[in-house]
Amino acid sequence: MDKYSNRSKGFGFVEMPDQAEAEKAIKQLNGSQFEGRSIVVNEAKPREERSGDRRSFNGNR
Repeated sequence: MDKYSNRSKGFGFVEMPDQAEAEKAIKQLNGSQFEGRSIVVNEAKPREERSGDRRSFNGNR
């Protein structure tokens, strides 16, 4: 849930017992329908570090 709007962010994480089970779930569920919406299922990857440059949209800091 988003802490500001209290609405769902639209994603979640699931832990699987082993890699083979995870790959099977991805193959079976990716692209399937849930509550009328197509879902994307893939393996989570570590976040990439963001640069320290946090400029605003107009280029100012």
